[in-house]
Amino acid sequence: MAEFLVFTLTAPMGAFGGPAGHERRGTRIWPGRSAILGLLGAALGIRRDNRQGQDSLNAWRMAVAVFRAEKTIRDFHTVQTVPSAKAKKTATRRAAIAAAGKNLNTIITQRDYVCDVCFAIALWANHPPQPLAELARALKMPAFTLYMGRKSCPLSAPLMPVIAEASDPVAALQNAVLPFWLHQAGKADKTRAPTPMLIAADPYEGLTPLRSETRWDNPVDRERWHFALRQVDFLGEGG
Repeated sequence: MAEFLVFTLTAPMGAFGGPAGHERRGTRIWPGRSAILGLLGAALGIRRDNRQGQDSLNAWRMAVAVFRAEKTIRDFHTVQTVPSAKAKKTATRRAAIAAAGKNLNTIITQRDYVCDVCFAIALWANHPPQPLAELARALKMPAFTLYMGRKSCPLSAPLMPVIAEASDPVAALQNAVLPFWLHQAGKADKTRAPTPMLIAADPYEGLTPLRSETRWDNPVDRERWHFALRQVDFLGEGG
């Protein structure tokens, strides 16, 4: 048996990275490693320029159970772009726009969001950088505001962190406290939670995945937005 920290993320909308060009910001269906570690850092009050603090979070391993992720919608933003020659000579974007004067270009960018999302997260580590109880307290009373991928995506329910002993992350995720409105209505047992659509996790000894894939979501440098590949194992699908 091992100890896991399990918590829940619920929001009307979320955005979870993916291929990002200058004019397009796509999204995955569920949050990757960088999103979860970023949320932990925000809860603990670790700023992005705190390299040592950010690096310490890499010790955490995680599993994500997808309980709900509805259709994707697209939003449009009008953005003014500054000629690179002007931008390099100024310290802030505001100063660059002022220096450019009428020499601005206007483009429309696209941002994708997933609607009505709910995920359960299980965390574990061989050498935890923080005690599980300390991390649970931070998730209950975060140092910085938590959101679902983008600042325009606030959470709609408490994270309800739980420390659980379990044989593996799949078993640990069964301890997740889901919002009451996700419990199956019309059933004899109305407290019964829905079955996850899928469970994706870092490799865990003793668990044989249904399939595996690689994702560019392992943060290497938060300030420079550098990411590395990691293996993701799918431990359950089609609920």
